[in-house]
Formats: sequence, C-alpha cells, structure tokens
Amino acid sequence: MNKREVNISFTEYQKSDELPDADKKLVAEAVDAASGAYAPYSGFRVGAAIMLDDGTVVRGANVENAAFPSGSCAEKTALSYMVANYGERQAVAIAITALSDGQMTEEPVPPCGNCRQMLIEEEQRGGKPIRVILAGHSATYVLESSQALMPLSFTGNNLRK
Repeated sequence: MNKREVNISFTEYQKSDELPDADKKLVAEAVDAASGAYAPYSGFRVGAAIMLDDGTVVRGANVENAAFPSGSCAEKTALSYMVANYGERQAVAIAITALSDGQMTEEPVPPCGNCRQMLIEEEQRGGKPIRVILAGHSATYVLESSQALMPLSFTGNNLRK
C-alpha cells in the first residue's frame, strides 16, 4: 500500500493593484462579461475572460434558464466560443469573477467541476498550461495551470488501453 499526497500552490494577491498589468486587464474583462450575464433567477453573475496566445481576449458570461440544467457557465461559454472561433489559437490565461448585487463577491469564486474538466481538456489540447486567475474583492488567486484546480482529473489518457 502506498499513501500519496496531492498539494497545490497558488499566489494570493490581497489588492488587485498588485496584479501584473495583463492580469488586471483580464480581470476587468471578466467583470465586464459578468455585468452582461443573464441571471434573473439567482442574481449571481459570473464572467470569464480568456487571453489567447496572440493577445485576443474572448469573454463569456453565465446564462440561466428556468429549466436550470439548461443554463451555461461563463467558463464553458467562453471556452466554447474560443474553440468555435479561434480553434487554431491557444488559451494562455483565464480570469473568472462573480458579481452579486452588482458587486464583486468578497472571495474568489472557483469554477464548477464541469468547467474545471473543460479547462483541463483545453490545456491538454493546447499542450501548454492555462493560468487561472480567480478574482474576488478581498483577494485574487493565481494558479499557474488549470490542472491545479483538479489534480486527479480524468483525461484522454484514461481512455487509452
């Protein structure tokens, strides 16, 4: 029997002005995306902004639906748009933030399991890490790879014999 341990590390910024300029810009794009979310039921607006390897920024917002499973997460929306419209490009970073009552949530909001899986798949497809920036009012977390969000993830390698 072997006991194994999985650890993740991330950088925590207490103030958004401590972030590198490129990260500040990406967070601002995510906030703008969240402002446009369609969230009439929960009022919880999530925005995601993906920086591509050529500097293009792709945004997504959550879209709720009265039939709750029919909605879509911001990260999933942005990733789908990126693949459909910029399939040859690679994602290098994603910023995710959420607004509640028109204000950024106090704590950073991490992506759901489905979105984590999609980020990991895209990271593997591109062959390079995707930096993940989780922005809240009181702190911003920066992870150097989406893999850190779900260390024991299911990947295409699991499908091989």
